Amino acid sequence: MFATGKWMRAAALAVAGVAVAGAALAQESTMERVKRTKEVRIGTVAGAIPYFNKDLVTQKWEGFGPDFAESLGKALGAKPVFVETTWGNSVLDLQSNKIDVMFAMAPTPQRMEVVNFSKPLLNNTFTAVCKKGHAPVKTWEELNKPEAKIVVDIGSNQDQFATRALPKATISRLESSGAATMSVQTGRSDCQVLVVLLSQPLVAKRPDVGTVYFPQPIETTNTNIGLRKEANKDFQKAVNAWLDDARAKGEIQSVVLKNMEKLAGVKADSFPKEVKF
Repeated sequence: MFATGKWMRAAALAVAGVAVAGAALAQESTMERVKRTKEVRIGTVAGAIPYFNKDLVTQKWEGFGPDFAESLGKALGAKPVFVETTWGNSVLDLQSNKIDVMFAMAPTPQRMEVVNFSKPLLNNTFTAVCKKGHAPVKTWEELNKPEAKIVVDIGSNQDQFATRALPKATISRLESSGAATMSVQTGRSDCQVLVVLLSQPLVAKRPDVGTVYFPQPIETTNTNIGLRKEANKDFQKAVNAWLDDARAKGEIQSVVLKNMEKLAGVKADSFPKEVKF
């Protein structure tokens, strides 16, 4: 009886110890976990060229995100571990502590309520992809008229920009960027508003769609790094410090241009000098 009671007390203490350890890990900040494990978990999206791409032969991730992840890992003294997700699930994966970092996430008001963000990672320039035979577009104001048939993917940065900058235009809002592109290609729309990191690869791959124009004034939208929302800001501060250093060294621009050419076939000299990432 004594032995059984002693065993039960020991078991109870062991369970309590596991519970305390589990609670401590649950409360662990991102920076504490990165320091403890020497790993930083990076969200990746299959086929999202030029942001992410998984080589089917080597199974190695490449693109802006993986390149930035390697650089960030060195700054943190941690190994990047790539965790596949989707654009739609990435916010949930940050919230549920499955990933630490999601590169190329736009800081919408809705997202800012549930996840933290770094300083801007990229400045993504708005462009107009216009159908074959369309007159060259020099300014946004040229498209700001009722006879200009503009198309965007609904709810996107492109939609928000077109609504603000082209209030007089006839704007169609379709369910996806691909559907908007098809509208231009078939002549139902004149021009698609699209950020340059999507428009240049699109036309390089499918030149029959139309022509990319960079209307003046140059307008941009920020693309940031999504982080888990937490009271402890140490990890956010470390990511921002890396970002400041990388931008000062010209690393952001060089990584973008390298991957645009390697993965999307877009050469550096195809961007106007006004376009800075």
